[in-house]
Amino acid sequence: MKNVVIVDTVRTPRGKGKPGGALSSIHPQELLAGVLRELQHRNALDPSTVADVITGCGNPVGTHGDNVGRLAALAAGWPTTVPGVTLNRACGSGQQAINAAAMMVESGQADVVVAAGVDMMSQYPMPDRMTLDAGNERLRERYPIIPQGISADLIATVEGFSRTDVDALAAESQRRAAEAIADHRFARSMVPVLAPDGTVVLDHEELPRATTAKALAGLKPSFGGLGRETFEGYAEPFDAMAIRTYPEVDEIEHVHHAGNSSGLADGAAAVLVTSEAYARAQGWTPRARIVATATAGAEPVIMLTAPGPAAQRCADLAGMSLQDVDLFEVNEAFASVVLRFSREAKVDLDRVNVNGGAIALGHPIGASGPILMATLIDELERSDRTTGLVTMCTGGGMGTATVVERI
Repeated sequence: MKNVVIVDTVRTPRGKGKPGGALSSIHPQELLAGVLRELQHRNALDPSTVADVITGCGNPVGTHGDNVGRLAALAAGWPTTVPGVTLNRACGSGQQAINAAAMMVESGQADVVVAAGVDMMSQYPMPDRMTLDAGNERLRERYPIIPQGISADLIATVEGFSRTDVDALAAESQRRAAEAIADHRFARSMVPVLAPDGTVVLDHEELPRATTAKALAGLKPSFGGLGRETFEGYAEPFDAMAIRTYPEVDEIEHVHHAGNSSGLADGAAAVLVTSEAYARAQGWTPRARIVATATAGAEPVIMLTAPGPAAQRCADLAGMSLQDVDLFEVNEAFASVVLRFSREAKVDLDRVNVNGGAIALGHPIGASGPILMATLIDELERSDRTTGLVTMCTGGGMGTATVVERI
């Protein structure tokens, strides 16, 4: 089995994922194509040597449809001989692309693979339903897969996390992100998005904003009304659906709001994955070694609890303890997700998301995995640490994880 390394990471800034956001008028193929071209340029990469462009996308329809990974490679001007595939593991799609690329290289099926991710939430079509079950009513009877915000509130209720707890984590995410931006910690991997005429469209993170726990305390919960109302097509409110699965809960405490949940974002990222021998032969200096990858499933109604099991499985495969990991990137889908991970994994929050997370910086779904990997490797180098782990929760009750070691 071959040693798998990451040669480089490139990503866009995260734009506001709403109409009018800085990136919202760009086609997702073009946004990712710009990242692919930069990865090629920075590493003198011959794109004809790329065995595959594996792209994660959380909602591969509309402008993101028709295999955005293949189309982005074509839009980048890469040879038509370079194939592309698009994966969907919901929020973990982009991290799954990295893990799949690592498997290809480790098994000897390829020497060079580009793992990428793209999602532009500003262009998402309106959903035709609110549950994550593709409209399968028989499955819904077995697993009422409720909207994720209510799942996050269910986690907080079951675990006993208060509104004060989740707001404190959110305020700290903003503080850490502001410090990281002021210290230019994202500079190595982040590249500006350019218009066709070369003008800069966006060269900075668009979402962060200064706030405090006191200011967050004034925001109204986002999911209380959604959870208590009965919508057309559903026999009971979403809260009742959750409590039917968790009868030990008398009432769901709705503690999440826009300030302690991940921001809607647009973004794209790519990771150059090769065998170590191939990288050395090309004169590249690998930045990190992929030590292990893993996925895990969990109960799908509470939905967002699998990062802990995925991280533990990944650490076990790496032959290490989670206490051996220097830094963690745990996607901040909602504040309760990170708090639960910290408690379950027995990992202090001072090792988790040290440069802020998606609450402050945004969550461009399929792009988040590669962006978190870029953030982790950059920080391992900056702080002279060795081992890092990325983990994410996903829709439907799953988690993804990757352990890397800085070279």
